[in-house]
Amino acid sequence: MSFSPSFYWPFIKLGITDVWRHKTRSFLTMLGMVFGVGSVIAMLAVGEGASQQALESIRRLGSQNILVTSVKPVSDSANASTTSQRASLAVYGLLYEDNTRIRETVPGVADTVPARMVRRDARFHDRRLELRVVETVPTWFEVVKRPLLAGRTLTAQDDQKRANVCVLTEYGVRKLLSAEKMVGQRIRIGSGVFEVVGIVKNEDGGNVRAPDSDADVYIPLATGSRLFGAASLRFVSGARQGEKVELSQIIVRMSSTRVVEAGAKAVEAALRRFHKKPDYKIDVPLSLLREAEKTKRTYNVVLGAIAGISLLVGGIGIMNIMLASVTERTKEIGIRRAIGARKSRIVLQFLINTCVLSLGGGTAGLLVGVTIPVAITFFTGMPTVIRAYSMFLAFGISAGIGIVFGLYPALRAASLDPIEALRHE
Repeated sequence: MSFSPSFYWPFIKLGITDVWRHKTRSFLTMLGMVFGVGSVIAMLAVGEGASQQALESIRRLGSQNILVTSVKPVSDSANASTTSQRASLAVYGLLYEDNTRIRETVPGVADTVPARMVRRDARFHDRRLELRVVETVPTWFEVVKRPLLAGRTLTAQDDQKRANVCVLTEYGVRKLLSAEKMVGQRIRIGSGVFEVVGIVKNEDGGNVRAPDSDADVYIPLATGSRLFGAASLRFVSGARQGEKVELSQIIVRMSSTRVVEAGAKAVEAALRRFHKKPDYKIDVPLSLLREAEKTKRTYNVVLGAIAGISLLVGGIGIMNIMLASVTERTKEIGIRRAIGARKSRIVLQFLINTCVLSLGGGTAGLLVGVTIPVAITFFTGMPTVIRAYSMFLAFGISAGIGIVFGLYPALRAASLDPIEALRHE
């Protein structure tokens, strides 16, 4: 016997008619599938969006880079806090010698980018803004790539001549130079006057330790050493507390991603030999990226499992309704069996009824699942990413649940004794 589309159509028509006959009951039954499918798509979209945002933040640090940052030791912080009414100077962190040592002794190093970062007041006419001054070399802009909005970045000639030039982020431009000619303007930073030669777009790294921030100004490293020196003093509770840090950070760019992790170990070994206290921290964006990708997969599995519970509840609701339908239609089943209907036809009829409910709920759930992430992004600004696989997965599970949870009621209907069914009232 061939099962052509025309063979199934009477059963499908009968299933739709039965669902429509009990509109309220069918609607309430399908709600479980609607919210189940919708929650699977929406939760996976939210999880995917959050994961991609974190991964993108890590990627911006550079998969070939190793970030070595000066960190004030805990012992120095404790000594500074107990110092009262007298001057103190904490000496810690990375040295120029560390930069040379890493570049010349660590295998696979393509380049090193030293930087010193201090906070200083910037002034333009009557406007004032505290900026983070990044004293660095021109290759910084090759390693920490940010779009150039106007002018140029620092050059090797700027560093050689110890020129008083600077590159501002767009944040600093908006705060200091709004409504003014931007490139070519002169601003005062600390005790020096600098010419603005370029403007770059700032991109905050989010939760990741990014090399840059939104309120940065970049000046040549040689210029910063000439004007500001290596020590900075501040007053705390009437006492002068100072810090001397030659380099705040060294970005080590490796020749390829294959040697990044080995390079990080070599950098750690080189620094440990010459630093008696733990006054540095090493971050490897590539390792963070791989760890974040593993977390993303786990996160998606957990979210999918939680949302899948809603689908399971929806399937139980469908089974309950179909069992009630078998009880209501017991006499009808007995008549059909008495006039020669085979068990397979009875099973098929009830399975199609179940599939109409589950697929109808699944289709509506797709619309709900797409709408929720869009609404979340619109109202909260949180990024969401809807993947095609999540829609196919959720819809496929809803269809599978319709078959699995409808099979028992269908088999129960087909196994009814015709004589007992005809006696049912």
